[in-house]
Order: sequence, then structure tokens, then C-alpha cells
Amino acid sequence: NVKDPNDKLKFLLLSEDKYPPFRVDVRILFGKEIAGRGHHIDWILQSADDCDRSYEATWYGCCVWIGRTNNGASRFSKLKKHIYSIQSDLRMFSLLREGRYDFVQVKDKFISALFAIIAARRFRTKFIYWLSYPHPEDYLHKVKTGTARYPIFYFIGGLALKALLYRIILPRAEHIFVQSEQMKKDVAEHGIETSKMTAVPMGIALESFPYQQKIHPPEALKGEHNLVYIGTLAKVRRIDFLVRVLQFVRRKVPDTVLYLVGDGDDPSDRDAIYAESVKLGMQPFVFITGFLSQEQALAYVAKADVCISPFYPTPILNSTSPTKLIEYMAMARPVVANDHPEQCLVIKESQGGFCVPYDEKAFAEAIVSVLADPSAAEEMGQRGRRYVEQKRDYKSIADKVEAKYLQLCGSD
Repeated sequence: NVKDPNDKLKFLLLSEDKYPPFRVDVRILFGKEIAGRGHHIDWILQSADDCDRSYEATWYGCCVWIGRTNNGASRFSKLKKHIYSIQSDLRMFSLLREGRYDFVQVKDKFISALFAIIAARRFRTKFIYWLSYPHPEDYLHKVKTGTARYPIFYFIGGLALKALLYRIILPRAEHIFVQSEQMKKDVAEHGIETSKMTAVPMGIALESFPYQQKIHPPEALKGEHNLVYIGTLAKVRRIDFLVRVLQFVRRKVPDTVLYLVGDGDDPSDRDAIYAESVKLGMQPFVFITGFLSQEQALAYVAKADVCISPFYPTPILNSTSPTKLIEYMAMARPVVANDHPEQCLVIKESQGGFCVPYDEKAFAEAIVSVLADPSAAEEMGQRGRRYVEQKRDYKSIADKVEAKYLQLCGSD
């Protein structure tokens, strides 16, 4: 059975995202799209800013219960912040008792998910879980790679969260939304049936990407052929990789330059890229813009001959759903990306570019191929734009999520 599409849902949503939510998968998918279709969402979120008392607010026409928080840097402050979050989430019991909800959904929370399972059973409603990132595996990976700040706590925490997630929370969920098809496969390896999971990748609000408008970047681009990367320059992303790619590209296409639209978390991130540029003699051809508004960043994308999306291969990030590639394609630009599962899937389905191994020469050869045939490159860009319009605009993603909700709520 499927609930009548004309019926409106009412559900309670708890999320690790803070108030006000800034991530597009929360702000656009749920705030603008799902709530905008007349479905009623009650939210329980923790304040992003320091706040010593809980309060209520209205967001996209829905009620939000906002919990207090403490953003101090000390261990004690961080502990208080977690306790405040759990205290706020316990409001779910009174809300579920007082109002009839079709379901309660928890996103990326663990302790609160346990309470939600109890509350859903007590008040006879459905429990749905939304997993956007492999948090337990991330904790354990940081211990393994020596990047955990407190290894023993990360190790114990990773094991505990892994047990909670795969042995208690997910088996008791009516349905599970995951970030990608790869994450669905990864979760299935823990004994969770694929039939109770739906992959919901990242998307965009298409109206924010005016690819046919004439927009100009803040400065005149300096190359005959321009490569553009948008994103963080943090050292963990290994963006010096692109400097080496540029070196190989310029051997065949000498008038090519690289624009890195973004910045790092601290000056040392830029320094690593600068040092590699100097070492390889690429300094005059690498330009770092710093942080820009979306409108300014997209102006660079609009003028790019090739947009590039390197994704340093690591098991933890294999199940994620990168947005960068979709943003490039929304601007109708040809793309070159490496063989991350989600990126390869998108490029295979869209035919909007090339997916190659994470290797400087492979990246360079693909870029040179695009530069060598401008008309084919434009066709790639148009195919990418059509793909985003059909599958990665949040309107179409919301259709998929809404349909699944209606199916679940019509199965009584």
C-alpha cells in the first residue's frame, strides 16, 4: 500500500545539523522542498551559537525546538554540549505523546536514536534513520592512520558507535536512507537488507546555477585554457596533486593555467601548494582566489575549459557523495574526475566528462583530450547539465524521498 499522494505527512526530525541548518541536503531538501509541498515537519535541533536556554522558532513554516549549547574548546565544555544535545532530544517523548506523527526520523545521531526507537514503539509510530557519513569507521580510521587526537577515546568510541549502529539502530529502523549506492553496499555487509535502504545522493538547487547567463569572474582569466577547481585547499585533500597535473598538461598545451577557487583552514595549506608550484616551476600558472561567494566562484566555473574534481582515495570517503562534480555539471562544463565510486557512477550515467585513476598523468591526459576538441567538450557539458536537471536537482531528489515516505506510511 502507498499513502495517497494528496495526503500530507507529519513527522518529527532530529538531526546532528545545528540551527539554523546550512547544509543544502537539509536546508533545501527538507526545508524548501518537503515542507514546501505541505508536509509538516517538527524539528529538534541544537543551536549553532552559544545559547544558555532552549527556545522555539519557525523555519520554512515549521516549528523548531532549539536546544542550548556550549561551544567552549575544553573537554568539559564539549561534554556539556553533548549532554545538552541529548537533553534537548528527549523532548521527542512529549511531542510524540501529544501529537500524532507518521514517523520520527533521526539523522546521524546515535544515543538519541536509541531513545527514538523506544519512543517510536511506546507511541506506535515508525522510526526511520538517515545515515550521511560512516562515523564509526571514521573514528577507527583516524586511529589506524595516526590522525586521532585522542587515540584511545577514538578507538573505544568507534567500536561503541559501530555496535550501536549496526547491531541496534539500523536493524530496528523501519527504513534507512544512506548517502550513496556505495554506502548501501557497505551497510549491507553488516547484515542490513538492501531492500530497507534508499540511497539519496547530494544534489543542488538548480535555480542557483544560471549557466546560460553571461557572468564574469572578479579578474580576467590569464590563460588561453583555464582549469578550475572549487573547494577546500586543506592539506588532507592533497591539492598539490593538481600542480603536478598542470605540469604534465602544459607540456602538451603550454598556455594552460590552474585556478584554485577556495582556501585552506590555515596558511600552511596554501604554503604546501605554493612550495610545490615553486619546485615544479608552475608558480606563474597557479592562482589561488581565496574564499569567494557562490556567485563569484561560479563565475570562474562558467569560464573554465575543464573543471576538475580530484578526490583523494580513502576507504572512509568512498561512500560519500561529492557535490563539487554536480555543481560543475550544473554549469554545463566538461569535467575530469578520479575513480571515486559516486563520481564514476555520475560520469558513466551522464557522459559529461572523464573518470580516470587517481594519477597525475591519467588526469593530465584526460584534460588534454578535452582541450583538444572544444566542440566535443561543449557537448559533454550540455550532457552533464541535462543529467543534473533530471536526477540531481533537489526537486527530483525530493520526489524520490517523498515517494518513499508515502510508501512507508501507507504500509500499515
